[in-house]
Amino acid sequence: MPDLLVVADSLAFHGPERPYPADEPRLWPNLAATRLGGRAELVARAGWTARHAWSAVSGDPRVWAVLPHVDAVVLGVSGMDSLPSPLPTALRELIPAVRPAPLRRVVRDGYRRAQPVLAPLLAELPGGGPATLPARLTASYLERCRSAVHALRPGLPVVALLPSVHRAADYGRVHPHRAATEAAMRAWAARAPGVTLLDTAALVGGHVLGGHGNPDGMHWGWAGHRAVGTALADELGRRLPVRSEQP
Repeated sequence: MPDLLVVADSLAFHGPERPYPADEPRLWPNLAATRLGGRAELVARAGWTARHAWSAVSGDPRVWAVLPHVDAVVLGVSGMDSLPSPLPTALRELIPAVRPAPLRRVVRDGYRRAQPVLAPLLAELPGGGPATLPARLTASYLERCRSAVHALRPGLPVVALLPSVHRAADYGRVHPHRAATEAAMRAWAARAPGVTLLDTAALVGGHVLGGHGNPDGMHWGWAGHRAVGTALADELGRRLPVRSEQP
């Protein structure tokens, strides 16, 4: 019964209308694990980038507990990394810490109003303006994750999801850094032992851009989850050794 450790962003637990508990069987991590005859351990949070994935791998005791026992690791981040970020990420992530609460609400609401306007304007700049996480850092943090996993479990299969696509009004419907993030990840995977990539844009592009996913234009409907879960199971099915039945 192959078990998976999935470290991911909100695409792993958001459905067509809302976020779901980690054990929802229609989510792509659970669909993949079920097709393989195992289960998925999901460690995820909205807004996570490869930097957050590294923080989880290196600092989350849940990860430490399951890593010695799983049959593969899935790094389901990179989508957030590639999104435009008009305000530097470090400052944006400090908004919840602003005090007092009325000032925090003013700052948060102002950012939410400004982001859809600024994102397409900054996308016209050379390099597409600031990204949530620069592509080179996405690759660097993913390599840290892989290196840590293989230090404990040499040769353990690692699958990383390439950035998805979006049509989100919150981001001005622009995605100027997706190509750079994908290129950096492909270059990383080409030299990283034990790593394969899953092209989520190829799997869910029509689904998302055709308006068949979540109304937010970012997250997937159940058809998108099925496509990714099936493709992931197929990829891991080719890589995982066949376990013999115990007498």
